[in-house]
Amino acid sequence: MESQRSLLVIGLALVSFLLWQQWNIDTAPKPVTPVTQQSPSGSSSADLQLTTADAEQPIAAIAAAARSITVSTDVLQLSIDSRGGDIVDLQLPAFELKKGEAAAYPLMRRLNGFEYVAQSGLIGRDGPDDSRNARPVYSTAQNSYSLAEGATELAVPLMFNHNGLQIEKRFTFTAGQYDVRVEYFLHNQSGEVKTVQPYQHLVQSIDNGESSSMMMPIYRGGAYGTSSERYNKYAFDDMQDKNLLEATTGGWVAMLEHYFVSAWVPDQQADNQLYSLVRNGQGVVGAKGPAINIEPGAEVTLASTFYAGPKDQDSLAKIANGLDLTVDYGFLWFISQPLFWLLTTIQGFVVNWGVAIICITLIVKGAMYPLTKVQYESMAKMRNLKPKIDELQARYKDDRQKMGPAMMELYRKEKVNPMGGCLPMIIQMPIFLALYWVFVESVELRHAPFMLWINDLSAQDPYYVLPVLFGLSMFLMQKLTPMQVTDPMQQKIMMWMPVAFSVFFLWFPSGLVLYWFVSNLISLAQMLYIYRGMEKKGLHTKKA
Repeated sequence: MESQRSLLVIGLALVSFLLWQQWNIDTAPKPVTPVTQQSPSGSSSADLQLTTADAEQPIAAIAAAARSITVSTDVLQLSIDSRGGDIVDLQLPAFELKKGEAAAYPLMRRLNGFEYVAQSGLIGRDGPDDSRNARPVYSTAQNSYSLAEGATELAVPLMFNHNGLQIEKRFTFTAGQYDVRVEYFLHNQSGEVKTVQPYQHLVQSIDNGESSSMMMPIYRGGAYGTSSERYNKYAFDDMQDKNLLEATTGGWVAMLEHYFVSAWVPDQQADNQLYSLVRNGQGVVGAKGPAINIEPGAEVTLASTFYAGPKDQDSLAKIANGLDLTVDYGFLWFISQPLFWLLTTIQGFVVNWGVAIICITLIVKGAMYPLTKVQYESMAKMRNLKPKIDELQARYKDDRQKMGPAMMELYRKEKVNPMGGCLPMIIQMPIFLALYWVFVESVELRHAPFMLWINDLSAQDPYYVLPVLFGLSMFLMQKLTPMQVTDPMQQKIMMWMPVAFSVFFLWFPSGLVLYWFVSNLISLAQMLYIYRGMEKKGLHTKKA
């Protein structure tokens, strides 16, 4: 029984290590001088332009015509390329690239050898972004826009006339929000019907020079949601194997990295086609709307939403169905989400994420106390039965068929469940794993201070105090835990396990180590209380 418990502990530690790898993401490549735009080779799939350059025109002409339009709000700093109206650079001033540094987190960027941009346009027979045309170069009243103090909205209009089709591409920013409304106001000033088809997609270089973890690569890639499947990952490897092609009403597409996400949400009432493709070392995931016919003299408005910012579940849930699942808690999301709600509720009162971790650990361990009690009492009862079990095994050592029923009869008479020590732990395991996912995936814990020397719960303890305290608490738990290990090798492994785990936890984020340490302290208190009660009943609780 105890050896099974040891394996479960080791397995849980391994899972913790894998989760830490996802927590400790390497944020981004270091900025370098922007690279000159290059022309693509060949035609794009599905008649979509995939770069801001145009194959039909010389590079020098493109560089002369296009210009950058800068936009600043209280939460976003970005650049829009007037050629195509693409977002080619986006920074999040509320999030530092590194703790204690003034540099804002660069979510989207165009750097030497790496590109991550958001594109949208109009294709179809009369679309200016169709592969047969040069991408439109929009005109603007000014090169820089800034959200005025006290203002709630900022509109950035881009104008273009394409063969009698007057186009206004308008970006509308809202104070305090990371979602941007992107609208096309179309006025057919010609004498013939115009047909266009809107599209939105995200383009990112597949190889960005970032290193993966040795055991579990940090996920960086695509995701999408449909009316029937709220959330699906679509990694770059998937894009290289097979193009995504999903028809859905509404839906969304996104590019994910650890704490942040960019997403396009097309018209949620329209029948859209979600797609992906790989071209020139870039992965693309996007949405294409239905073709729209615009009668002569008619005016039509097409709208979509672009989001670029932290994985804030409440905000994402309001934008599109399933977009909040980009905060990926895995298959235990239905447990993690209530735990996250509880964690944020506690933090609202204590105003410290470290204290909130301690509080939620107390609550979870307290709620699990009945199972913990059953577990330790069952283990103690099994230990007291060991002489009788040894006697039965010696009596029926040559008759396995009789040994089984005899053992079951012994358990029945003594009212002992042989699985009583394992089942409570198995039941608790999903809850603890779900709580790990909450700590790992929540952007709220990124760069969050605790107290004293712990100024970032997402980083390792700089002085390794918590890992050492964790090892000591694990050593005390070993001393109190009854076990039946008799094999000398297993005994040595168990003896050195606290040391191994302390070393193992040196590189863990301090938030996770804090949780483990507090959990061990609570377990120690529960053990002492439970064992005192068992000893009063005459049950043996000491180690052999």
